Amino acid sequence: MSSMKLFHIIPDERPDIPLLENINSPHDLRSLPHNQLRKVADELREYLLYSTGISGGHFGAGLGVVELTVALHFCFDTPFDQLVWDVGHQAYPHKILTGRREKLSTIRKEDGLAAFPDRKESPYDTFGVGHSSTSISAALGMALDARFNQSSRRHVAIIGDGALTAGLAFEALNHAASEKANILVILNDNDMSISKNVGGIRNYLAKLLSSKAYTRSRNEARKLLEPLPPLAQFAKKTEEHLKGMVSPATLFEEIGFNYIGPIDGHDLSGLVGTLQNMKDLPGPQFLHVVTQKGCGFVPAEDDPIKYHAIGKLKAKTDSKSTPKPTYSNIFGHWLCDVAEQDSRLVGVTPAMREGSDLIEFSKRFPERYYDVAIAEQHAVCLGAGFATQNSKPVVAIYSTFLQRAYDQVVHDVCVQGLDVTFAIDRAGLVGEDGATHAGVYDYAFLRTLPNIVIAAPSSERECRLLLTTCYQHPGPAAVRYPRGQGPGEIPDIDLNTVDIGRAKIRREGRSGIVILGFGSRVFAALAVAEHLDTTLIDMRWIKPLDEKLLRQVAEAKLIVTVEEHQRMCGAGSAVGEFYVDAGLSVNLITLGLPDRFEAHAKAEAMIARVGLDAAGIQKAIEKRLS
Repeated sequence: MSSMKLFHIIPDERPDIPLLENINSPHDLRSLPHNQLRKVADELREYLLYSTGISGGHFGAGLGVVELTVALHFCFDTPFDQLVWDVGHQAYPHKILTGRREKLSTIRKEDGLAAFPDRKESPYDTFGVGHSSTSISAALGMALDARFNQSSRRHVAIIGDGALTAGLAFEALNHAASEKANILVILNDNDMSISKNVGGIRNYLAKLLSSKAYTRSRNEARKLLEPLPPLAQFAKKTEEHLKGMVSPATLFEEIGFNYIGPIDGHDLSGLVGTLQNMKDLPGPQFLHVVTQKGCGFVPAEDDPIKYHAIGKLKAKTDSKSTPKPTYSNIFGHWLCDVAEQDSRLVGVTPAMREGSDLIEFSKRFPERYYDVAIAEQHAVCLGAGFATQNSKPVVAIYSTFLQRAYDQVVHDVCVQGLDVTFAIDRAGLVGEDGATHAGVYDYAFLRTLPNIVIAAPSSERECRLLLTTCYQHPGPAAVRYPRGQGPGEIPDIDLNTVDIGRAKIRREGRSGIVILGFGSRVFAALAVAEHLDTTLIDMRWIKPLDEKLLRQVAEAKLIVTVEEHQRMCGAGSAVGEFYVDAGLSVNLITLGLPDRFEAHAKAEAMIARVGLDAAGIQKAIEKRLS
């Protein structure tokens, strides 16, 4: 089979893809002769480069699994046989081969393809994903159902080495082995998650790959065993003995899986041969495939972190203006400034060094920087452990990922009243990644917990003030801020604080209407306040609320709460609860997200859709007044 075609630029014109043009389902792929698969893979990689250049989106992971995706759909009878992709960053080639080629340029756009596998989108998307490490559990559930119903369906979970660091993946491996389930787990080992992969599992896999003795001995043993098919038991025993002698792969075998690998994930012929041999083996099977993130596109091979995802090529401009800092940048600068003054500070993140902007901190304070890999529960509990000693931990985590560690927030931090500061990034509607990544539940699941204080900054300046205030608070504290840039309020360079539970009046009006703004919606509400001559209060705190100020405005003609969070159980609900408990009768509107999962689109379009832009807020007020 011919060698892989390499690419150095992203094509701006549709490439010539004669084979791929005629593949509208995996059935078409399976009708091709084996010797044409390499050409299919090359066309698939080139088309992926072209379409992602149009749409933007996840990039490097898909390039790395082109050959594996072709081999899987060639060898398995999909969608009858079911593939479960972990996270879904790598699922673009899968979407192309399963009838969505011409729609791929719409990915992550409103009314276009979802950023991740989505059960509503295609029967080939067997499980909706977005968070990592779920594939083995989901595939196991499917496999056990097939066994109960005596179905011949086969089930494959494709999981990355980064996702394998999560406890959920090992819980599923353990259960699959105990059930002796017919399931194939494919470890896509590219030594990457989003950030550079870290931890013992990563080191373990690296050790396996660097074991020349293992590779050489295994290859020699296989050559000896190939002409002896009748001696199956002898071959099996020899193979097990060889693994035990020279391979650290005994981890998976001790759990109860039959381990095969490592094999080259870009060798199509080898992949197809191995999958054909393994697909009908009974019991839990584990195939270790080594790939390169960004494979085939040289710039992405050289810098896989930069090319994890890309923006639209046509959206680039020649502007030399300096972009405004994002909220993540504000946090990253703040963390370094505090670390310079307080040697007790430690920074903890679950594989989000780049996303949460811990890059500079990790370089300047490496002895106080802890990336725990994709292990959110461990990140929070680790912070709690630090807090029992003389350290002051700051856990930098996305809102959507904090959901995965809720038990630790409750039991390990809040019950014990430990001094852990949560810097909660990506709060609110994050746009194209869709419902799985929206951080719109944190007010609700945090404000119910005793001992914790919760802040929501409305601007860059407020973000730094509230981060410092929460850090100085001797107990659990959370600062919740959105993705991207703020309104442009320049932060102070000092590490100043504000009073916990004290709101800020940004505008006093004469209409008798009072708007209580929470977090990211304050400046949209300010435009409305100026137009309708209302009072606008930047509430700053979700917990505790500024009860004194709430009493002062109780006699207003109309009180409006505005938040980028689920309306149910959110900040507006907290305000309503206060007035009920205080025995105060008020005319109250609570504006927030409706009780549904919002489909992906540009964040601004999503905000407008749910009526939380200035026009929507004003419309809601005028409707109530009419």
